Amino acid sequence: MIFAGTSGWAYPSWKPAFYPPKLASKRFLEYYATRLNTVEVNYTFRRWVTEKLATSWLAATPAHFRFTFKAPQDITHIKRLREAGDATRAFLQSLQPFCEAGKMGCVLFQLPPFLKADSELLGGFLPALPKTMRFAFEFRHASWFQEKIYAQLREANAALCIAESEKLSVPEVATADFVYYRLRKGEYTSGERERMRARVLVHPGDVYVYYKHEDDPAGTMYAEEMLN
Repeated sequence: MIFAGTSGWAYPSWKPAFYPPKLASKRFLEYYATRLNTVEVNYTFRRWVTEKLATSWLAATPAHFRFTFKAPQDITHIKRLREAGDATRAFLQSLQPFCEAGKMGCVLFQLPPFLKADSELLGGFLPALPKTMRFAFEFRHASWFQEKIYAQLREANAALCIAESEKLSVPEVATADFVYYRLRKGEYTSGERERMRARVLVHPGDVYVYYKHEDDPAGTMYAEEMLN
């Protein structure tokens, strides 16, 4: 199944192209979920989702909707995956309401661009991740793109995040039974969008596609086009 969305939804500037002009901001997520079936939550990079917030988000979305969460910076940028097992388990525990509701997508570990490949570091971190959840790793240094790293991800059924931007080219390598795309360009031509959809359709399992969140709602339109 294809899950397509953007990395956020709380943008008043998306009126009126995406959100209706008079829609209250507290109903943005509810409306977003009528047109797209997933969202990547960057909010959790700096703060956790409270039980109250989780309850609100779950109530605003239909059963088929999926939430994906970016792992906290404490794990990825401060600890840089080292001795991060306790922090990771605590964070994942905070996401249990989404798991129990059947609305859990993935957890994205976005590593800093200065962090070079370290197979020992990755090998020490992956065993802490439960098999009952889906995880993707966004490596932003080219040294990570090697077979040894792919093999470690495959063993853990963790996805290599295929992040597309002007800064770095990520190999399109499947390492899990699902695929994770982050499409970071501000604009995609119709031809580029058609080619991306063709790339997505070749995968037999679930595919998560997240377009960049901008003041302009182009990403929402691209995601909706992907679903249709």
